Amino acid sequence: MEELKVVKPEQQLAHESPWTLENRILRLLWEATWTLLCFWTPKPLNPWRLFWLRTFGAHIHGTPFVHQRARIAIPWNLTLHDRACLGDRANAYTLGEIEIGARATVAQESYLSSGSHDFVNPGLRLVVAKITIGEDAFLGARTFVMPGVTVGARSVVGACSVVTKDVPPDVFAAGNPCKVLRPK
Repeated sequence: MEELKVVKPEQQLAHESPWTLENRILRLLWEATWTLLCFWTPKPLNPWRLFWLRTFGAHIHGTPFVHQRARIAIPWNLTLHDRACLGDRANAYTLGEIEIGARATVAQESYLSSGSHDFVNPGLRLVVAKITIGEDAFLGARTFVMPGVTVGARSVVGACSVVTKDVPPDVFAAGNPCKVLRPK
């Protein structure tokens, strides 16, 4: 599991944003672009959605699939490999990096959160850590993945699981908190 990194290390008040004005403007532009140019598009227009993701700095390898109703907070923190799938209403909360491996599937309404808060600090500073979904992995519907977690290659995580720790490769895992059930 990757260690959480503080986004704004100096003393930060709870009401202060860790983001620069430029970053906030780019994020606003991204939200408008996705809403106006991508959200309404049918599934076959995936290349169009990938074009806009690339334009906003997403790292796209090969031809992944991004559902038109997927949500991506900060595209320049997202890496998608060939034939990776980000499903219907899946939420890639990319405050930190998220990488989805080749042929991996993040099913509908799953939530990948690469950011949280430092609850020890009175300012509740933002902390981020990379989420990695290995190649050929499958995350069931409504799975929640915490910052810093790696889901190993070819593993299957059951629906509605809360993944708080790394999942090794080649296993079936499920639950809240998610635990390995058996080898694949």
